[in-house]
Amino acid sequence: QVQLVESGGGLVQAGGSLRLSCAASGRTVSRYAMGWFRQAAGEEREFVAAISDDGGSTYYADSVKGRFTISRDNAKNTVYLQMNSLKPGDTAVYYCAAGFGMMVITTPAYWGQGTQVTVSS
Repeated sequence: QVQLVESGGGLVQAGGSLRLSCAASGRTVSRYAMGWFRQAAGEEREFVAAISDDGGSTYYADSVKGRFTISRDNAKNTVYLQMNSLKPGDTAVYYCAAGFGMMVITTPAYWGQGTQVTVSS
């Protein structure tokens, strides 16, 4: 089992920045690819970003490319999502996920509880 706990969400004005963190515990977390997803009210959950187990490869949804950066610190069992140039459309609950290779993008094995991000105009 892998436990994931997100933090860092909050209220920010459009154009601002936030950094989300995901603290992982349980099985050897460094063996898992990690991802961030988001779900806006009334919408389906969507993929945001993913990073390979060694941090060497990253993937982004087109909607966040150039604005968001995913990174990980395996020594701290933590994954980050740096979000810059935030827009009201980025408002959502953000979820951390862990999975086996890049299957984390389509079928994560583990989910966190989520953290709310609200961007005001």
